[in-house]
Amino acid sequence: MKLFDSHCHLDDRAFDQDIKDVIHRAREAGVAAAMIVGIDEKSSRKAVQIAQSHKGFYAAVGFHPHDAKECSEALLNYLRDLAEDAKVKAWGEIGLDYNRMFSPKATQRKWFERQLEIAIEQDLPVILHERDSRGELMEIFSSSGFPGKNAVVHCFSGTLQELKAYIDADLYIGVTGIVTLAERGKDLRRLLPGVPEERLVVETDAPYLTPHPEKKTTRRNEPAFVKSVLLRLARVRKEDPERLAALLWENTCRLFRIDKRQGA
Repeated sequence: MKLFDSHCHLDDRAFDQDIKDVIHRAREAGVAAAMIVGIDEKSSRKAVQIAQSHKGFYAAVGFHPHDAKECSEALLNYLRDLAEDAKVKAWGEIGLDYNRMFSPKATQRKWFERQLEIAIEQDLPVILHERDSRGELMEIFSSSGFPGKNAVVHCFSGTLQELKAYIDADLYIGVTGIVTLAERGKDLRRLLPGVPEERLVVETDAPYLTPHPEKKTTRRNEPAFVKSVLLRLARVRKEDPERLAALLWENTCRLFRIDKRQGA
């Protein structure tokens, strides 16, 4: 199977000591491509640097809602320049997070709206982060005029109502290791069979959200473990894993506008 980890944070310091080994294990597991996602100026720069050094690895630049309080027009201009690199295929991770509230709501909204404007100007797909916004993210997204077919809801774990809104807006749905977890993944497993197959992608969110069975032996997630996400998703949807892997490869390449023959 040829796999695409559509969302990971290899720029995280958790990988500083052994990133070459991590990428080697990903290759061994069939992960032919991965999207390294920035969350601020420093991580976006590092994501691009890593992507430049490894075939099949790509980068996204942006300011995460947690880090919105640090954002500025000057820093967004810097990210604009970074986005000129051929390895940058998306803008993100952007959105709203009203759960942990590391940045004030008004600040999150301001920079989410601004980054959507920039992504439209740059003609880049967006990677969306949503937590406890109670529909506000979709209100802002819909009013921005951004085409849904060029956006993915990263790490979906929401309600049926939220899922329907995302599907109606033509957004892609990112599935993480949560789907493999006995208790935490129950509701997600119930909802996933209803997602149109052409809107699904898989991701690790490494180093976070380690799937089962790897969670039994390590706390740190890594791109190689996206295979466990794929296999559980195939079980949930009662599909052949190889067919599903091929479909998800095409979906992810389409989302990020990567030639599916050249993606790896």
